[in-house]
Amino acid sequence: MKDMQAHLEKLQIQLAECEMIRDLATDPKKRELFSKLAEHFRALAGEIEKAMAERMSPTFLGRKTHEPFPSEEEP
Repeated sequence: MKDMQAHLEKLQIQLAECEMIRDLATDPKKRELFSKLAEHFRALAGEIEKAMAERMSPTFLGRKTHEPFPSEEEP
């Protein structure tokens, strides 16, 4: 879990740097490139956050405890 947290922090730094470069860029192509890179890093960070949240959620018999148990009446 520590490695995931460290990777998430690196991605967040890269995201912030891309956004800063994008905002300072005067060339439209560079602005677009760093905007795309920022979106990519944001998506990667979101996936890591999601994976970390799934690891932290309590489970019982392979099911999340807050999920309703399936009814036997449903097909």
